[in-house]
Amino acid sequence: METVTLTIKNQPGLFLEADSITPDAFAGKKAEEIVDLPVYVGRDEHRLGDFFEVSGRAGATPAETKIVVNGDLSRVKYIGMKMTGGEVVANGNADMYVGAWMQGGKITVNGNVDAFAGTGMKGGEILINGNAGNYLGAAYRGDWRGMAGGKIIVKGNAGSDLGTFMNGGEIIVGGDVDVHVATHAEGGKIVIKGNAKRRLGGQMVEGEIYVFGDIELMMPGFAYRKDVDIEVDGTKGLFALYEGDLGERHRKRKGQMIYGKLYQRIRA
Repeated sequence: METVTLTIKNQPGLFLEADSITPDAFAGKKAEEIVDLPVYVGRDEHRLGDFFEVSGRAGATPAETKIVVNGDLSRVKYIGMKMTGGEVVANGNADMYVGAWMQGGKITVNGNVDAFAGTGMKGGEILINGNAGNYLGAAYRGDWRGMAGGKIIVKGNAGSDLGTFMNGGEIIVGGDVDVHVATHAEGGKIVIKGNAKRRLGGQMVEGEIYVFGDIELMMPGFAYRKDVDIEVDGTKGLFALYEGDLGERHRKRKGQMIYGKLYQRIRA
């Protein structure tokens, strides 16, 4: 795998829209070609090289291309957007839409990310070694198509509206989450290893939520069913199983009604 290294040299005055920082856009190009890829500050078009030092060369295909981005990226949006393969490593905090609508490959962020990371994600993996903002793995505002596939791992905490309209894939949060988890979800799996606040599974049709810590307030549309011994992300334990949202429409499969499932770990 060939590697291209980007090091930020000029911070944008506003925010830099850099959806060209993907293995797909870099594939088959040398450094002198990559510096000319377009980026935007507001409506003004610039060159990637106006903001980043670029070294190395890309592989022949996205799958053969690795991008390492160094520096404070807290004003850089859309890193890894719509990528289909390869790898991106961001060594710093990143702004909104990391890995949005991505289909394959892997993104690692050694820092925090802002809102809408993994929005509309269909495949691949995002590893965030810090905290994630709001709308992680959710649908874009006004859309009903949230995360459909792939995997997102957050080592720290995550914000509100996690997995809104989620249809598939998996999200694992190592810390706590804010309000509204899996709202309108029709599939997928969310694991919260810390505590959750309120409104988990509101209008949830299908899918699974696992909470290892406390839930501040359970939705009234979820009913307790039974205690189950299960293994979740390598941890075995006794979990209380709730089904819901009972106030929402639900499909039938083989004559049985399908509900969303919420598991809360029972601690001795």
